[in-house]
Amino acid sequence: MKALVYEGPGSKSWKDVPDPVIQDDSDAIVRVDATTICGTDLHILKGDVPEVTDGRILGHEAVGTVEEVGSAVKNVSVGDHVLVSCITACGACRFCREGRFGQCLGGGGWILGHTIDGTQAEYVRVPFADTSTYPVPSHSSDEEILMLADILPTSYEVGVLNGVVRPGDVVAIVGAGPIGLAATLTAKLFSPSHIVSIDLADARLEAAKGFGADVIVNNAREDAIDVVRKLTGGLGADVAIEAVGTPATFELAADLVRPGGHVANIGVHGTAATLHLERFWTLDLTFTTGLVDTYSTPTLLRLVSSGQLDAAQFITHHFTLDQFEEAYDVFSQAAETKALKVVLSRA
Repeated sequence: MKALVYEGPGSKSWKDVPDPVIQDDSDAIVRVDATTICGTDLHILKGDVPEVTDGRILGHEAVGTVEEVGSAVKNVSVGDHVLVSCITACGACRFCREGRFGQCLGGGGWILGHTIDGTQAEYVRVPFADTSTYPVPSHSSDEEILMLADILPTSYEVGVLNGVVRPGDVVAIVGAGPIGLAATLTAKLFSPSHIVSIDLADARLEAAKGFGADVIVNNAREDAIDVVRKLTGGLGADVAIEAVGTPATFELAADLVRPGGHVANIGVHGTAATLHLERFWTLDLTFTTGLVDTYSTPTLLRLVSSGQLDAAQFITHHFTLDQFEEAYDVFSQAAETKALKVVLSRA
């Protein structure tokens, strides 16, 4: 089969590799019908995720068709159309029993495209298939369900729920890329009074308006802290969500919240950021971090399939699987291409 293979920082190629095979009796082999590129993949290509070694097939999001299942698989059958979650869950360890699937001790967690071969390929081996895939609703498109593999549960769980967004809150979201936009969309479920989207790219800020932000700030031209303070009578936001993954954006998020506020970090950080405890120790702030657990995927599936969340609006570009190099170029130059999410499908 063909797959997108990581060959060290800054290097990748679409090339022939061996087909995946059943290795454990809980595995399934899934034909990839649609996949996408994540900002985390760009971090990997920069060398920010050293656990990803040369030769690894990238990708952790897919919708596909089950081709083969192991002898212990009970709830997934050959021919099923499934969402492949970015998080794999053994379902039996301490953390899986708590719904913290991202911390799985039984061989799961974030493994696809990380510690085992991933979904940017024609076929993928999915461990623990019974607890790591979800049936695709018959009336939903592959593309909209694909958005539930990662960005929607990540933003909802690690941003909105960890940040404890409540009705009437002022929510400041630093970063208007796909994760920030997904946080904007899912924050609306809790009826905040204002959602402030902060970015450096006008195109992404315009997109944020369509996802529900009522205040946008280009931090290259305006002082985001000043805008938020004026909006809140000098106090600051109730919740700040960091959705980029740089020291500057994390430190900005921390400066945006009021005393007693919440800072929810979603961004993937490859370098150290400063937590200014010399200023924050008296302010009753709550900082949260997290890897998505995907415990919210069933809820989000219902919201998307019922039309209450429009997941398809994330998709700006379409490619076939053999156009991965072009798709990465478009996605990585989002300021120029206005790309949000790209979808790669079988021709």
